[in-house]
Amino acid sequence: MTTAPNKTSRPELAPWQYEIGGVVLGTGSLVPVGNIEGLGSPATRSQDADNANGDGTAPGRDFYGPRPLRFEAGIKTPGDPVKAADILARLERALDNPVARTNPDGRHILRGRWPGHTTRRMYGRLRRMEATSTATAVHGWIPLDIEFVGLDNPRWYDDELSKLTLGLDQAAHATSADRTVDEAMGRPAACRRPADPEHRPADDRPGWVTNHGDASTYPSLRVHGPVARPRIWNTVTRRVLELDLSLRDGEWVELETRPNTCWALRNGTVNVANDLSPASRLDLFTLPPGRSEIAWTATDPSGTARLEVAWRSAYTTL
Repeated sequence: MTTAPNKTSRPELAPWQYEIGGVVLGTGSLVPVGNIEGLGSPATRSQDADNANGDGTAPGRDFYGPRPLRFEAGIKTPGDPVKAADILARLERALDNPVARTNPDGRHILRGRWPGHTTRRMYGRLRRMEATSTATAVHGWIPLDIEFVGLDNPRWYDDELSKLTLGLDQAAHATSADRTVDEAMGRPAACRRPADPEHRPADDRPGWVTNHGDASTYPSLRVHGPVARPRIWNTVTRRVLELDLSLRDGEWVELETRPNTCWALRNGTVNVANDLSPASRLDLFTLPPGRSEIAWTATDPSGTARLEVAWRSAYTTL
């Protein structure tokens, strides 16, 4: 997924504030917000089916659609119409950004913060940014109608990115449950990780990852060579990613699991999705709420290969 570039650091937000394209909206800002529509659940795409031979409807699966958020706001710079016009221009440029607007993988970022929470973000498209009246612009007041549509999996994510780097010598060894899964999938003994004789305590396991939210989140993973046949799994979900390839020193493979942006790229350009095993589902490799553990195995004669994992905790609400 591509997001609009940000040449400056994003501003810190106070409770009841939001940010789009570097412009802060909400309490205490120059763009106060009167009302926001759409902060509840996203629209539902129902798969209900009518009974062809009688009354009633059979319920199907309900999926989330896009999440439209409508901001009733206004630029308020009393006695300074030049500053008001400058803020309006910044918002218009954010909407017009071709990286986010015309690239199929492009996304705008909406950030927000509510009391008691850290700043969270949503990925989507800024679809409307209109000055609904210019009658009072000469006095520094421009009412706005802003619409942001959350796409992909329309969750809120931590603004701060969490990261983990794991060498093979640090990786968790397979448990008996992992070996049971290996045997059920018909993996030869040479591909299975031996049991850990030390039984390290939980707090000493370097592969722990924590999703502080209440919804599953989608990690990005990068394997750095030299390494052959890397296999990555989550000890809680039992989901696995296996690649039948070798990487030289200086090469890497990046695995992206976010909805609608799943990919497996070698050195950032070469598609190696066909090297994934049939059991390797990028779209299902998630980090559940709470703590889980990432483990991996591979062949590495140098002992320098490493796995990098990056993720943002995911939430159902702002």
